[in-house]
Amino acid sequence: MAVPAYKGSFGEEQATRLLWRAGFGPKPGQAAELAKLGLRGAIRSLTRPESRRLVGPNPAVDGAPLAPRDAWGHDHLWWLDRMVRTEAPLVERMTLVWHDWFATSKDGVPQKLMLRQNALLRRHALGNFERLAVDITKDPAMLLWLNGTANNVWNPNENYARELQELFCLGAGNGYSEGDVRQLARALTGFANDWTDSGPTRFRYERKLHDDRAKRIYGKKGKFTWQEGVRLVTRHRRHPDFFVTKLWGYFIPTKPSPATRKQLAKLYLKSGREVRPVLEAILAHPDLYDAGKRMVKPPVVQCAGMLRAVGRGIDTPAWSWICDAAGQYLFLPPNVSGWDDTRWLDTATFRARWLMAQHICEPARLNPDTQTAPADPAQLVDQAAAFLGSPKLSGPVRAGLERYAADTLATADKDWKQKTYPVLALNALRMLVATSPDYLTA
Repeated sequence: MAVPAYKGSFGEEQATRLLWRAGFGPKPGQAAELAKLGLRGAIRSLTRPESRRLVGPNPAVDGAPLAPRDAWGHDHLWWLDRMVRTEAPLVERMTLVWHDWFATSKDGVPQKLMLRQNALLRRHALGNFERLAVDITKDPAMLLWLNGTANNVWNPNENYARELQELFCLGAGNGYSEGDVRQLARALTGFANDWTDSGPTRFRYERKLHDDRAKRIYGKKGKFTWQEGVRLVTRHRRHPDFFVTKLWGYFIPTKPSPATRKQLAKLYLKSGREVRPVLEAILAHPDLYDAGKRMVKPPVVQCAGMLRAVGRGIDTPAWSWICDAAGQYLFLPPNVSGWDDTRWLDTATFRARWLMAQHICEPARLNPDTQTAPADPAQLVDQAAAFLGSPKLSGPVRAGLERYAADTLATADKDWKQKTYPVLALNALRMLVATSPDYLTA
C-alpha cells in the first residue's frame, strides 16, 4: 500500500498553495508555470531545484550592505533576503523548518555561530536526517545552546541528551526513560571549547573528556561513542513515526491518518532516513490540496511572499521589527521547542500583520491626481488582488470587498470625486486584501 496521492486537477490554485506551503509564495507568473508541470513535475522542481542562486538586487539598508554579524536586525534581513531571492524556495523553507525543529537562539549564542549553523541546516535541507542529527550534535551553536561543551566524564550534563530525545527525535516520554537520558548524556561527553576576550572559540572533541565506560541505552549495552549515541536515538523504533508526524505538521494542519503515517514511516526507513522522498510524498498528499485545510502563514513566510509578489527586495530595516512584533524574529525562537504556530494570529500580533501590509502597499500607492482606476467594484477588487498575485478570494471575503468598493464609489457626488475615489478605493482594497483571512492563510 502506497502513500495516497492527490488525483484532482492541478492548476494555478493548487500550484499557488504548493508554493506557499513548500516555499514563500509565487513570484508573478510562477504559479502558472508550475501548473504546466503537473503535480509530480511541480514537486520535483522544488525538491530537486536546478539552481540555488539568489536572483535580484543585493539587499541594502540606507544604501549600505547588510552587516548580519554586527547590526541589530541585519541577521533577520539577511535570511529574509535569501527567502525572497532564492531560486530554490523549498531548500530555504526546509532550512527554516530545521531552525524551528532544532531551535537554537542567539540569546546565548554568538551571531557568527548562528550563521554558521544556518549554513549547516541549509546543506542538510533535503538530505539525510540521521546525518543532520549527527552534525547538529557537534555544531558549535548547539553545543553552547544546550550545554554540550559542559558535558564531560566528570560532570555529565543531561540537557542535550534530553532534548535530542524529547524534542528532536522521539517525543516526550516516547520510548525512553530517565535512565536512558542519563546514559545517553554519558555517551555524548567529550566536546570542549576555549574562551577568549572575543568569546567562545576552538570547538573540538577531546577523547580524555569522554566517558568511555560501558553504558546501557534502550536496553543495549556498550561503550558507545557520541556518534553511536545519536544513532541509537535515530534508529529507535519510535523515531520514524515521530519524524514523519512532525514533518507532516509543517505542511498540513491536520494530523495524518494512521495508515498514511505508517506508510510514510515505511518510506522513511526504506530510504535510509532520507528526508526528500518523505517530503515528496507529503507534498503530493490529497490533504495538502484540501480547500478546507488552510494554514496560517508564519510571519516571515508572509513577509517574504509579499515581497516576492510585488518584485521588491530588502530595502528597509523595518522588516526585522515588524516580523518580531508579529511573533517571529529569525535566529531568536522563544525556546528550545521553537515557535508556537497556534499563536501566529492573535490580538497581540495582528497589528504587525497590518503594518507588514502597509509597508508593502504604501510605496506602491497610486496617485489619484495622475492615475486612474475603474469605477466598477468587481474590477477594483480584481486589480487589488492582482497587486499581490491574485490570491483566490472566498465568496464572503470578495463580497465584503466589493461592498466596500461600491459604498465608496456611491459617495462620489462630484466630478473630481468620481475621478479620484476609484484610485483611493483601490489603494485601500490592496490593504484589505493583504489583511484578509484569505491572504493570511494558504
